[in-house]
Amino acid sequence: MADVSTTEESTERLEDTGYRLTAPRRAVLDAIAGSNRPFTIEELSERLPDIGRATVFRTIKLLQELDIVCRVPLEDGGIRYERSRSGRHHHHLICSECGSVTEFSDPTLDEAIEQNAETASFELDGHSAELYGRCAPCQRLS
Repeated sequence: MADVSTTEESTERLEDTGYRLTAPRRAVLDAIAGSNRPFTIEELSERLPDIGRATVFRTIKLLQELDIVCRVPLEDGGIRYERSRSGRHHHHLICSECGSVTEFSDPTLDEAIEQNAETASFELDGHSAELYGRCAPCQRLS
């Protein structure tokens, strides 16, 4: 079952930024809201057989640009996506055992990254940080 408040918030953000809520976009938003773990575009496409993979991909890209969905690079090089819970720039703690993803924000870390780029005369377009390890429940199991 989809998280109605999450879908409504996402719908408002789309409309507030001038994008129409088409039927395929609504279906993608509903599928994302009903997902309780990070997903791949392929998994999302399988859940939406009446919507083309290219449409799902374009919708995810748009939702990522609007900070509704965030991209989660995995330790093995795979890419998953999940709902952005903070709606602002953040980073991820990724459990290597169960795959759980926790968002965190750290303005000090962001400032250090920006300072390093500036020191290197590097024009920074963006950044992300993923930290891999074991979440508290997985630590208790070992």
